[in-house]
Amino acid sequence: MINLTDYPLLVFGLTFLVLWLSERIGSSLLKRHGNMAEGVRQDFGVILSATLTLLGLLIGFTFSMAISRYNQRKNYEQEEANAIGTEYIRADLLPSADAAKVRALLRSYTDQRILFYETRDRQKLLQINATTAQLQSELWSAVRAPAATQATPVLALAISGMNDVLNSQGYTKAAWWDRIPIAAWGMMAAIAICANLLVGYGARQAKAERIQMLVLPLVVSISFFLIAEIDSPRGGVIRVRPQNLVSFAQSLPAT
Repeated sequence: MINLTDYPLLVFGLTFLVLWLSERIGSSLLKRHGNMAEGVRQDFGVILSATLTLLGLLIGFTFSMAISRYNQRKNYEQEEANAIGTEYIRADLLPSADAAKVRALLRSYTDQRILFYETRDRQKLLQINATTAQLQSELWSAVRAPAATQATPVLALAISGMNDVLNSQGYTKAAWWDRIPIAAWGMMAAIAICANLLVGYGARQAKAERIQMLVLPLVVSISFFLIAEIDSPRGGVIRVRPQNLVSFAQSLPAT
């Protein structure tokens, strides 16, 4: 299923168009009913201010949600790199043949994790996930075999480290699935449309004010664009870079 928020530029364009049309509709309603009396306009100003304040609060809360999810994805990338690096060192606790196999698998596993963060193609992502699952199975078998024949506290450290490697990948996947709910987007869009309808309805017909009517749709559209940029793990320019994983991969000795 295609998620519209995975395309921040499209979110910006559609938001600006819908909000601008909302203001034009509000302005056309004012033309039909005539200018408001001064007392009515004062009451209308209170309603408009309250609606714009609510819209600003919702945008602020939603932006905070997007930032927290982005930071969570960054933290899990760091934890993944730390878990893989720790297990690479703990491979020394295994018999030499098993240690060499685990290290080779961890190299390939690290490459797949880097590709997971960098790819945007959905078909490639499916292939990367399948390869990652296969490597996880091989990694677990590589540490389970010596532990089954010789269960010692030393080998238990290698088992524990591999468990952290596998768990960190699951936490990362869950964090990338954790997005701003569609209901939150819908509520924010509905209030933004209402606010722009009110702005259009309360606007006077001077040319300068018609130009000013573009400001609110533009500002709100930019806010929606920025939220979608941060919330989308793959769609925007602001993405989590696998800096720690790349650094670990580059630190490995050449084979």
